[in-house]
Amino acid sequence: MASIKPLRGTRILSIAFNLPGPAALMRLKALGASCTKLESPAGDPMNAYSKPAYKQMHEGVKIVSADLKTERGMAKLHKLLAKTDVLITSFRPSALARLGMRMEALTQAHPQLSLVSIVGDTAAPEVPGHDLTYMAEHGLVTGLELPPTLFADMGGSLLAVEAVLAAVIQQRATGRSSQQTVGLSQAAQYLALPRHWKLTTPDGIIGGAHAFYQVMPCKDGRVAMAALEPHFATRLAKLVGHTLTRPEEILNATLKKKTRAFMKRHGCQELATLAEQHDVPMHVLPMAVEPIQSSNLNSPAAACI
Repeated sequence: MASIKPLRGTRILSIAFNLPGPAALMRLKALGASCTKLESPAGDPMNAYSKPAYKQMHEGVKIVSADLKTERGMAKLHKLLAKTDVLITSFRPSALARLGMRMEALTQAHPQLSLVSIVGDTAAPEVPGHDLTYMAEHGLVTGLELPPTLFADMGGSLLAVEAVLAAVIQQRATGRSSQQTVGLSQAAQYLALPRHWKLTTPDGIIGGAHAFYQVMPCKDGRVAMAALEPHFATRLAKLVGHTLTRPEEILNATLKKKTRAFMKRHGCQELATLAEQHDVPMHVLPMAVEPIQSSNLNSPAAACI
C-alpha cells in the first residue's frame, strides 16, 4: 500500500538550522510536502557536524543560498515566500525582528503564509540553550554521562511537524494563516512526563522496581526485558523457574535476584531463541553497543515502530 501523503501540494520553506529544523523538514517531505531550505552562504552548521546526517535529512529538499543581512538576500527570501504556505524558522525573536521578519509584516506581504517558529523555550525564547541543557532542566540527565541521543531536538522536530499539520488544517478549513511557536524545552518536558509521574524513577514500576522490566547482564552480553503485562510476566517467570501467584510478587527483590542469576547462565543467542519460542518481549544486546539502523527513519511509519 502506498504511503499516505497528507501534505501533498503543501509548500514549505525552512530557514531553521542545526538539527530540529532539518529533522522536521525530513518528516514533512516524507508526508508529501514540497520542501525548500534557504541557507546562508556559510551553509548549515549541521553539515559540518555530520555530513551523513545532513545528507539524509535534506534528501529531496531543494537548497537555495541567500544572505538575509543584505537587500538582495531579503528580496530572494520574499520571492520564495510568495510561493510558500508555511515558513519554519529557528531564529530567536530578536534576530527575526532585526531581519524585518515580524509575523505581522510577513502576513501583510504574504497573506497565505503561516509561520512555525522553533525556539529553545517558549517561556523565554531569548535565553540560549541546547538539547543537553533542556534535558537537564527537566530531569533527563541523571549522571555524568551524556544522553544516548538528542531527545529534546528530535522531540522538538516532531512538535514542529505537528504545528505545520495544524497550520495546514486551519488553512484548508478556514483560509486563515497562523503563527505557532514550539520549544525544545517543552519537548523535553513532554518526554519527561513518565519520570514526573514517578514511572521511571529508580523506585518506579518501570524504573527498576518491576523484576521483569530490567536490563541485566547475561553470559556474553546484556538482555533488555519488558515483560510488563501479566501474561508476559507469567511466561518469563516460568522460564526463570518461578510461578507467579500474586501480582505484587513482580516487585519482589528475591525474584529480581533469581532472574539475574538465570540471565547470567545463558548467552545472547540462547535468550533470543527462548524469547521467540515463548513469545516474551526480550531483546539481547552484545557487550559493544551497536549503532541504530537508520535507513527507514524518514518513513512516516517509522514513528510508529
